[in-house]
Amino acid sequence: MKEDKQSRREFVKQSSLLAGGLVAAPFLSHAGGYFNSVDDTIKIALVGCGGRGTGAAMQAMLTKQNVKLVAMADAFRDRLDSAYAALTDENSEEGNVKAKVAVPEANKFVGFDAYQKAIALADVVILTTPPGFRPIHFEEAIRQGKHVFMEKPVATDPAGIQRVLRAAEEAKKKKLNVVVGLQRHYQNSYRELFKRVKDGMIGEITSGQVWWNNDGVWVNMRKPGQTEMEYQMRNWYYFNWLCGDHINEQHIHNLDVMNWFKGDYPVKAFGLGGRQVRTGKEYGEIYDHHYVEYHYADGTILNSQCRHIKGTYAIVDEMFVGTKGVVKCGAAEITNKGKALYKYDRKNENNPYQTEHDELFAAIAKGEYKFADAENGAKSTLTAIMGRMATYSGQVIEWDKALNSGLSIMPTTFAWDADMPVKPDANGFYPVATPGVTRYFS
Repeated sequence: MKEDKQSRREFVKQSSLLAGGLVAAPFLSHAGGYFNSVDDTIKIALVGCGGRGTGAAMQAMLTKQNVKLVAMADAFRDRLDSAYAALTDENSEEGNVKAKVAVPEANKFVGFDAYQKAIALADVVILTTPPGFRPIHFEEAIRQGKHVFMEKPVATDPAGIQRVLRAAEEAKKKKLNVVVGLQRHYQNSYRELFKRVKDGMIGEITSGQVWWNNDGVWVNMRKPGQTEMEYQMRNWYYFNWLCGDHINEQHIHNLDVMNWFKGDYPVKAFGLGGRQVRTGKEYGEIYDHHYVEYHYADGTILNSQCRHIKGTYAIVDEMFVGTKGVVKCGAAEITNKGKALYKYDRKNENNPYQTEHDELFAAIAKGEYKFADAENGAKSTLTAIMGRMATYSGQVIEWDKALNSGLSIMPTTFAWDADMPVKPDANGFYPVATPGVTRYFS
């Protein structure tokens, strides 16, 4: 790592001796992953201006580093304007970052190609659109040589996973830092539990239980005049090409914790699910509950539950059973036969959403190559996708077969009048997967 470190000013000075056109490039491909701002400002572009994008941009600007938001991109102008207003609000509860927002009208980009224009102006890109777009945007950010923070999940189908894995390898070659918003990796209590699991406190993990059971999320109803593309993008949570179902969009957090603590990924999955309560046309094509049994190569079994049904028992947590003890992540403790082996002091808990940005931007400011989250992000996303394929089909889904299937559920073109991969019938209802009928492999 030492040979990768040099001052940012020294790097810029050396670069200025090169051909003039090269100096003007937004990023110069170099082993250290440096940015080129001569005043040491780290320039940020926000791609995806919804609530999570606004929050992520806020957290980036609340770091201790000299950062400025210089470009914004979204498919919808109203979303961009809403995010801009929130980020320039001097009375925001999260903090006042108005002085760090330097986005003139010329740097506000709208449409399906907006991401390309915004990425070109920055050193670091925040990717927070609906996850179906993530492979496309991540691929472009790495092609242009940018550091990346991207939200989970990182794809909605196996073809997208392959694109992310290829771009992740390119990011490593270019020594570009990539952080994925699986924020439990940046949470103090989880980090301390993980250390003790790796040190052998619970022995070998033999089984696990993970849950994301709650009421569900928002719905955006169809409005007059919307094309099918606009409606699905406005109501993106309920369409698989955009969201991947709630097992992918939310439950990935819990599945990822198991993969992380286990140090491996499942080889197969099977399970059940359906739409028992959330059956209206406004809920698109996704299920309201999934139960998946994941098997790892060494015989470890993970039981996974996620449910979106109002009035039911809510739990979002992870628990792992080892040969010498049990990890209870929500309680931040490790026990053996009821006896406490370790208990994390909650007084030392942090805000992991902020920490992931603090650590990413600190590394970039120092000229360090430190973060390569994209591969794990892709593989934990595939874990969730494999679970969805298992519940939708009722079949056993194998890791290698899914990963190499080339299955894509994305539109072939992106335009407001584009032909969509899933369409409503005459009554406005969308086709829904049927176990025993829906198949992915012959």
